[in-house]
Amino acid sequence: MAGGRSGRRLATALALTAVLSACGSNPKTESLEGYTAEQLYKQGELVLETGKRPQDSLRYFQEIERLYPYTEYAKRALIMQAFTLHKTKKYEESRAASQRFLDFYPDDEDAAYAQYLMALSYYDQIDDVGRDQGLTFQALQAMRDVIEKYPDSEYAQSAILKFDLAFDHLAAKEMEIGRYYLKRKHYAAALNRFRTVVQDFQTTTHTAEALHRLVECYLALGFESEAQTAAAILGYNYQSSPFYQDSFNLLKGRGLSPEAKGDSWLTKIYRQMVRGEWL
Repeated sequence: MAGGRSGRRLATALALTAVLSACGSNPKTESLEGYTAEQLYKQGELVLETGKRPQDSLRYFQEIERLYPYTEYAKRALIMQAFTLHKTKKYEESRAASQRFLDFYPDDEDAAYAQYLMALSYYDQIDDVGRDQGLTFQALQAMRDVIEKYPDSEYAQSAILKFDLAFDHLAAKEMEIGRYYLKRKHYAAALNRFRTVVQDFQTTTHTAEALHRLVECYLALGFESEAQTAAAILGYNYQSSPFYQDSFNLLKGRGLSPEAKGDSWLTKIYRQMVRGEWL
């Protein structure tokens, strides 16, 4: 079967190439109006799979939409456009093609894939931690759309994984800024960043360090009860972490120990996380 399909595909490609060559025209500029939707689709697939320039396949898929609108091949060509545009890193155009597919074919079996491609177009643009994180927020929302709209699709699990990674990326940004302020002894500004991680990004890999940095900030500002409470939360959840040992040593050096004290925002988190008191 596979050999037969390959043979037919090659025959179609050769036939198309032969006609174009006979006309003495450049295949990139020659009109494709004389070809069937199937011929154009197979040629687009062939160029995408074997050509050195996958973007050259776009012309065939786009011509199908123009010449044979509202057909099955037009639908398939549109999702292939979205895929090819993403593959060639034309992310904004890929999103536009994916959205058109969702607008035209919201109940199609490939709708989940179109939604996933839209999410990937944001996710694959997330740069290093030092850049603006606007795209990360957009990636999170787009991945959430995949998870919520298509929970039983084959793309949901991948979307969940990428959602968690993007979420962790945002926490990393907060930590980077917090460390910057802490290094320059701008303790109040640093504290706000680490608090954000503890309150809003508890499930990320940065929470243990954020709690330790809170201990450092609060001790520097003279708020010993808050420092002790942060260390208590750290000890309860991350006792094997080297950050807990560092916090413990800091407190011990001042004759203090990790324990929940006072009635700060950290005390409330302690009651929720350790004692299970949510009201």
